[in-house]
Amino acid sequence: MKAVHFGAGNIGRGFVGLLLHEGGYEVVFSDVADALVDAINAASEYTVREAGPGGVNRVVTGFRAVNSRLDPDGLAEEIATADVVTTAVGPTVLRFVAPAIVEGLRRRSPDAAPLQVMACENAIGATDQLRDEVVTAAGADADALTARAVFANTAVDRIVPAQPAGAGVDVTVEPYFEWAIESRPFNGALPSIPGAHFVDDLAPYIERKLFTVNTGHAATAYFGARAGIERISDALADPRIAAQVSAALEETSAVLVEEHGLDPAELAEYRAKILDRFRNPELVDTVQRVGRQPLRKISRNERFIGPAAMAAERGLSSSALTAAVAAALEFDDPADEQSVELQERLRNEDAESFTASATGLDPEHPLFAAIRDAVIARQEAIMV
Repeated sequence: MKAVHFGAGNIGRGFVGLLLHEGGYEVVFSDVADALVDAINAASEYTVREAGPGGVNRVVTGFRAVNSRLDPDGLAEEIATADVVTTAVGPTVLRFVAPAIVEGLRRRSPDAAPLQVMACENAIGATDQLRDEVVTAAGADADALTARAVFANTAVDRIVPAQPAGAGVDVTVEPYFEWAIESRPFNGALPSIPGAHFVDDLAPYIERKLFTVNTGHAATAYFGARAGIERISDALADPRIAAQVSAALEETSAVLVEEHGLDPAELAEYRAKILDRFRNPELVDTVQRVGRQPLRKISRNERFIGPAAMAAERGLSSSALTAAVAAALEFDDPADEQSVELQERLRNEDAESFTASATGLDPEHPLFAAIRDAVIARQEAIMV
């Protein structure tokens, strides 16, 4: 069996690639980073180190890498004969992945089993998004080519921090992980992924994860950055920040109870586990890494505006989530392109226009005024 995985970075090697290897797949990583591809191909194995209580070291073998920029033909051949294709590249990069999948499907034997495609991204419906990009790239051949594949949405969760210098292709991760995959697209022919669980309805899993793990992680980063704290674990050691993050997650849990009927007590336990994971001192993670791409993180269907809008529509509290958005508006990291763009736009756009375009909220939405007021406050602070 063979799997092609787009994105040979830390998450690709330390999470998705690891589980695919343990499922018996030969793993072919696809990436555009020349040095990384060369390093992977020079290694016969790499180690995934689980940092924290109960963590073990896992050795990965049976892998190689293809430079998708330099060898698109070779990548298409790999996809044509693969059983599984996965991604961990970021939702905005999926449109660049789609043409390679299209070319692989063109070369795939019509008699082969359907290619099993799963986008493992921090976004709702990421595989649906990837399928739409494949359809667009395939043009008139879309129906014929997509018939050679199945597309299944997933919810993935594992903290993989920035790696220490000199680690090579080894990866440090947290012991905990979750990979939920919708089962229906496979028609019973499930991929071999140990530790993954297949579910009929993915929505509760992906929203629970996105609105708890991703909301909490980013909120910790933005409140921590505001306080001048560098590490995520240190930020949560601050009682005020811990209270702010907890308040935001209580609001997202209230939304999940209303939307999916999840058990409040189980959600409370889930929140506590998530915050304990963030506190893991052996995961040296920074607020700069977690807070990067703030414009994406305050967009309509993301970790703050998504649950806050749902709360406002249902008459539930969204003030703590709004406070997290306000902290995100202050995220000013010259090394992050979106952070630079965010601060530039705040200086040059009026509050109404910025709020509408950045968050996707209609001015008549019940959440709009609170977010606009947070934008005004940030703009006033900038102009002082």
